[in-house]
Amino acid sequence: MSSPNRADADPSVLSARVLVVDDWEPFRRFVCAELGKRADLQVVGEASDGLEAVQKAVELTPDLILLDIGLPTLNGIEAAQQIRDLVPESKIVFLSQETSADVVQEALDSGALGYVVKAKAGSELLAAVDAVLSGTTFIGSTHTRTTISYPALPS
Repeated sequence: MSSPNRADADPSVLSARVLVVDDWEPFRRFVCAELGKRADLQVVGEASDGLEAVQKAVELTPDLILLDIGLPTLNGIEAAQQIRDLVPESKIVFLSQETSADVVQEALDSGALGYVVKAKAGSELLAAVDAVLSGTTFIGSTHTRTTISYPALPS
């Protein structure tokens, strides 16, 4: 029995458009496969470095960007800052192997609304996507509320 999602609840719901950014192709494939399990999520593009992420964000104006931190040419935090300025309507969730509370805080301060450690992506990715698309900040289970200061949601 599958769990209910936005598409199951209301077939008229439009798909959320997602850009997937990671320099390791096998992980991008995994993320795309996870998103592909949901009729209400559509991968509209992929990027393998930070500069390409910014360019594709501007070109595609996705609803959601799933972004790694350790990227070539421009790291994910720098890319997120540029994307926030250029495409403020796109929401950002970081998917990273970084577990430091300081790095998570920096990611949130860059404008992201979500953070999932890659090792937990199989169990937390779709919950993070749902939360952020509905306007809620999502921090994966690896981090606690006492270590992270949540940013104010943009109006």
